[in-house]
Amino acid sequence: MRAYSRRALLAGIGGATAAMVAGCLDSDDGGPYDAGDGQGTNVTASNGEPNSTEPDPDAAAETAIPLASEGLPVAYEFGALRDETVSGGVPQDGIPSIDDPSFEPVSDVGDRIDDGDPVFGVVIDGEAKVYPQSILVHHEIVNDALGGESIAVTYCPLTGTAMGFFRNGVEFGVSGRLLNSNLVMYDRENESRWPQMLATATEGPLEGASLQEFPVFWSPWEQWREAYPDSQVLTESTGYARDYGSDPYGSYNPRAEYYEPDSPTMFEPLAVDDRHPNKQMFLGARLPEGTIAVERDRLAEDGLIGISVDAGEAETETDPARADPESELALLAVWDERIGAGHLYRHDGEVYERGEDNDVLDESGTAHDPQELPLEAVYAFEAMWFAWIGFYPDSAVVD
Repeated sequence: MRAYSRRALLAGIGGATAAMVAGCLDSDDGGPYDAGDGQGTNVTASNGEPNSTEPDPDAAAETAIPLASEGLPVAYEFGALRDETVSGGVPQDGIPSIDDPSFEPVSDVGDRIDDGDPVFGVVIDGEAKVYPQSILVHHEIVNDALGGESIAVTYCPLTGTAMGFFRNGVEFGVSGRLLNSNLVMYDRENESRWPQMLATATEGPLEGASLQEFPVFWSPWEQWREAYPDSQVLTESTGYARDYGSDPYGSYNPRAEYYEPDSPTMFEPLAVDDRHPNKQMFLGARLPEGTIAVERDRLAEDGLIGISVDAGEAETETDPARADPESELALLAVWDERIGAGHLYRHDGEVYERGEDNDVLDESGTAHDPQELPLEAVYAFEAMWFAWIGFYPDSAVVD
């Protein structure tokens, strides 16, 4: 099996850049989301309880960064996480964020993106944008604006996580550090450090604060452009000289090299759990009641999964999809065939079934779009198995 070196892989990414060139920023509803035992854990978790550290109130009051009203769960003490943060082989901003992005309409893309190539789609206030994985693998962060909001669209190729954060004009950059193989961002206001998957500062003036998030959907290009033909698409006019036709880690179309499900990680994970291949994809959510991960392939096959969680264990029923409203946590996971992505909702105890044309039927027979069920939406994002279970070793798992 091939051995990898992130420094070698990123030699092209971290090299000299071309002169900056001017880009033009084009200025269904979105908004901020507040917020299985691991085996062989390397770092001691906080006894299953969320980290209790709260941000400095003065720093939280003074920052322009939109912060979540409640902190997200963090399973480890921040000092332990700082000790586990390592160099990714490049200096701060050695992987440059895109701060002046340029876009074009779907009709102008042509054959620049293959039908099966993954893209990251975002919809805010009825406006849609697409960020090709082939570009973000070289930059990891795009500081952008959409739907009247300034946003950061972020991607970590080592953990397979694409996540969105509101920023209120504050730019985020790549620190060059990694935690559990995951991108550690920094903000250019006061340089707090933000591991992407935690969405919580582990170091700096805002330590303990969590960011406001919005969903970013993995989707095959062909499906996204058919679902959102009016999308604006990030172009390769980034201001940097990069070979956007070459992914330094391998290929997602088809999955190969680093992205193969059973390939090794480059860096030691926070926890080791061999119930699933390292890079098997899961849809994960962190809620006040606990964290949960749903196997992506199972969700795509079943279409609907009703989930009841008690004492950290998940029970599921899929046909029809129901959940016990008396359980500690009742959820409904829904597969959206239109864009090839999953959604998660709090379950109300009703029975739901798949209808025709990607619809979800409630007990009255009313059809709903998978993105618009009359239930409370739960923020969720896709992540590789090792990354999710490393950060959340006590997560309930649906597999």
